[in-house]
Amino acid sequence: MKSLLLLLCIFFAGCAADAPSLLSQRDFQPGKMPDHRILLPNGWMLSPAGTSVSVGDLPLGMDISPDGKFAAIVNSGESGATISVIDLVKKENVQTIRMVSLWNGVRFLHGGNEFYVTTGNENSVIHFELGNGIAEPVDTIQLGKKFPAENISPTGLDVSRNDSTLYVVSKGNNSVYKIDRVRKTILLTLQLEHDLYSCLYDDDRGVLFVSEWGGKEIAVVNADSLRLIRAIPVGDHPTEMAETKDGKRLFVANANNNTVSVIDIGAGKVIETISTALSPDALNGSTPNSLALSAGDKTLFVANADNNCLAVIDISKFGQSRSKGFIPTGWYPTEVRVVDGALLVTNGKGEISKANPHHEYIGGLLRGTLSFIPSPTNTDLEHYSAEVFQNTPLTRTSTAPQRETNNPIPLHEGDASPIKHVFYIIKENRTYDQVFGDISRGNGDSSLCIFGADVTPNEHAIADEFVLLDNFYVDAEVSADGHNWSMAAYATDYVEKTWPTFYGGRGGEYDFETEGITTPTEGYIWDNCIRHDVSMRNYGEFYYNDEKSKQWVVSATGLRGRTSPDFYGWDLNYPDVERAKAWEREFTQYEMGDSLPQFEIIRLPNDHTAGTRKGGHSPRAMVADNDQAVGMVVDRISHSKYWKESAIFILEDDAQNGPDHVDAHRSTALVISPYIKHHFVDHTMYSTSGMMRTMELILGIPPMTQYDASATPMYFAFTPQPNLVPFDLRKPRIDLHEKNALGVYGQRSMAAMNLRREDAAPDHEFNEIIWKSVKGSTSAMPAPVHSAFVFVHDED
Repeated sequence: MKSLLLLLCIFFAGCAADAPSLLSQRDFQPGKMPDHRILLPNGWMLSPAGTSVSVGDLPLGMDISPDGKFAAIVNSGESGATISVIDLVKKENVQTIRMVSLWNGVRFLHGGNEFYVTTGNENSVIHFELGNGIAEPVDTIQLGKKFPAENISPTGLDVSRNDSTLYVVSKGNNSVYKIDRVRKTILLTLQLEHDLYSCLYDDDRGVLFVSEWGGKEIAVVNADSLRLIRAIPVGDHPTEMAETKDGKRLFVANANNNTVSVIDIGAGKVIETISTALSPDALNGSTPNSLALSAGDKTLFVANADNNCLAVIDISKFGQSRSKGFIPTGWYPTEVRVVDGALLVTNGKGEISKANPHHEYIGGLLRGTLSFIPSPTNTDLEHYSAEVFQNTPLTRTSTAPQRETNNPIPLHEGDASPIKHVFYIIKENRTYDQVFGDISRGNGDSSLCIFGADVTPNEHAIADEFVLLDNFYVDAEVSADGHNWSMAAYATDYVEKTWPTFYGGRGGEYDFETEGITTPTEGYIWDNCIRHDVSMRNYGEFYYNDEKSKQWVVSATGLRGRTSPDFYGWDLNYPDVERAKAWEREFTQYEMGDSLPQFEIIRLPNDHTAGTRKGGHSPRAMVADNDQAVGMVVDRISHSKYWKESAIFILEDDAQNGPDHVDAHRSTALVISPYIKHHFVDHTMYSTSGMMRTMELILGIPPMTQYDASATPMYFAFTPQPNLVPFDLRKPRIDLHEKNALGVYGQRSMAAMNLRREDAAPDHEFNEIIWKSVKGSTSAMPAPVHSAFVFVHDED
């Protein structure tokens, strides 16, 4: 342990010294690096230990047969639900079973040749028999009517020691089900207060431990009567649990807190809280979501999903746990198990980010893997720990080479800046190549550009007059996690694990822009502003028209009283130009009263487009409308008395609906200010969290998570010498009122899509509809690459 601590101390010091050379290379791009590590779009790196095999899209649950020969993995990604049967002796994926719906629940019976899975919004439990490595469905236990008739959504499950009784928990109706497995009947139910994630049966005590995912407690339930005995407070978002063989301790992974709670089962209380982060004082964001005990209960392994590693904890002494180090994994590890001393780890997003020049949909582009990691020795752990620290930009925070003296972006929050007002414009779903692929100065592919200078003259003029950012990446895949990353520099495990089901058309509700289980522990940027007395105003973000009341609703507490009631939120039938006019009316009032807030959020969503719906505006008209609104806002600010102390930041919440030849996460971003280097191309690799960090430094507020704390601020795009030349609005070059013609490509598909709140399934068809509607229905488009188990939706 002492040698590990010494190694890490030396490594941290070395990282600080090496940071300038790492960050001064502004041409980094996601993918394989010269040292064979993988650079992710958010600036973190991967160097997965062991070997791996491919499984399905987003593996969420894994169980091992009692003989240790097979693993059953349930995959619940956007591209489809599957079960992967893994031969652990051969280390092969021997069977892939395509399902209608799944989520995280899977459990073998003690006999070893049968297992059960939960089916998410199908609201059932399916029984499989496993013979010679081939699983076959036997029967189904229905918990209720399928969604949307009933919202049950079963998650975790466990089985009694004699295999007679199943226990199932749910996140839809927050209920515990006791089921007679043989008779296939529900014996009892118990409804709890919060969304439930997993359950663990303790036969010796006759109790069921239930993790209340949407809360901060473990429910202890009488397994016979299903009566709640007590609730034990733990950390935020408790997920998986593991019990020592002596029955004395229960370990609970707290996904929203970087911690594991250790419960003294006899005393019924937490006796210890273990940090799983790379540093005990790290901000939230590690996302510990799975754990496993070694055979002798001496070591605890914890999967840190967002840190892409396992935390290894010495738990040999009761109440005196110590970190032993870390093991690098693939991208977003969701499950860890120990088999014969070896570690099995499912990596939810696989092991590399990818480009999508053939219009592959980002939601199904990242394929999960299963890693096989031999039992690590102390020497292995020292080596692995060093790798994990090399992979994180948390240890590469020096940015001095990119920051000129007197740069207007402070080095530390609280330092002075000549910029006093920050405007943050959030748009929807475009890749870099889709919009800026036609700009020869940047790294674009013009063959993928469909909303070029003729459609977006203002954004092209801004990129020309100010700075072109051709190496910017969003931290999200879709709008569900995109608005969370864009407002919090983080998306909780709930968001990351549930959006693929919704976007994959397998049920559920769009609840990702509301408070509750979706909310990070530190909240959103407006909460950060409120905590530090920074005045702010919101235009359209987390603001929607409630279908029942027909009233506009602010869905975040911190935005109440700070949101413009005259500015429309999500509504693709409402022009962005009208939104810009509504914003301008308030801006003029602020200017007259000299009372402009320090920070404004402005949502302009129409570049999302509504595809080719009958009677709707055409995709290029909607993008042009969005471009005109952007130009109006920039023009107004730059001609105002506030221009000399303002900065405008513009990004897409995600890049999902388009192709890009560099990476599916690469997107457009614009920064406008007198302090921006004019007529400049910045090739620095930036991210959503990096833009967030830049704004936080200007506003004098601290970072909220590990991701804005470690991201590269946009120093290199700024200069100490202001240029006060304003931006002049460009007129649109196409008709902003252009409507879709009858019979245009994809019109029947669009009629089936649900765009009431957000970009719902089947979005992987949306790419093709937009492409062919703009380019022409006969335009050649490379065929998407699909795995054998990806759902492909017909045009009808």
